[in-house]
Amino acid sequence: MNTATQTPAAATSQPPATNGHVNASVTTISGDSIVPSINAPAAANASSIVERVGEPRDVDADIVIPVYNEQEQLAESVLRLMSHLASSQIEGWAYTWQIVIADNASTDDTWPIASRLAAQYPDHVRAVRIAAKGRGRALKLAWGESQAKTVAYMDVDLSTDIAQTGVLIGSLLYGGADVSFGCRLFDESQVVRSAKREFISRTYNGMLRVLLGAAFHDAQCGFKAMTAPAARHLLPYVQDNEWFFDTELLLLAQATNMRMYEFPVHWIEDPGTTVNIPDTVAKDLKGMWRMNGTLNRMRLAAAA
Repeated sequence: MNTATQTPAAATSQPPATNGHVNASVTTISGDSIVPSINAPAAANASSIVERVGEPRDVDADIVIPVYNEQEQLAESVLRLMSHLASSQIEGWAYTWQIVIADNASTDDTWPIASRLAAQYPDHVRAVRIAAKGRGRALKLAWGESQAKTVAYMDVDLSTDIAQTGVLIGSLLYGGADVSFGCRLFDESQVVRSAKREFISRTYNGMLRVLLGAAFHDAQCGFKAMTAPAARHLLPYVQDNEWFFDTELLLLAQATNMRMYEFPVHWIEDPGTTVNIPDTVAKDLKGMWRMNGTLNRMRLAAAA
């Protein structure tokens, strides 16, 4: 079957929500409504995970950190996040959690470091090593084997203030959202980054709104989460395995009427980022062209 024509069916929708920065429509995701077609492409091939330290646990939140050649900051970031999560559980927002390090084909000491962290903190950290590069691929595989109620991810540099992790997870567990994600482009957001990166981000997200009808404002902030039912419904249809993964995921969530909670964040650019901006921009443009076709097919199917 040609996976390029596969799209998720829209979930049962309710009247739109208007609380805060909630975008798109409210949806009820329950029972059979979240089960993908039996002919849908597989969300993740388990054989692509070539090594594990630790196993998925039945927790409220799996927080994935996808990494590629991050030996310099991995341990410090994981320990910092773990310390925050352990000390920040307050009544009304408490949740159990596991940090998942998803190493996608690193060639330095990232995997040995990830393995040691998982072995040293087995109750709170596990690690998976993936055979091929790609942040999207790493998230598909790590989320795909999760047993948590919600799945999230954040960048290893912790550019987004981890004090906002409670909002990211709590909006799903307690607020009724299906997808939650940070936005660096709201007026309330506090962002420190170069003028070049700011311009590229605003231009890209403006194109998404004009060309693809995106109702959200920031597709690329590395601070996202969704409920397990939402992940089961969407992941089989996300084709991109790299940086466009985030955009595709949000566009499909919007098209299937999921409730999306986008909130302002505090974010500081990592000056040592290894993102290849020209290459990423080129692939994003190709992804937008492909998604235009996908969304058009979904609209035609809904109108039929």
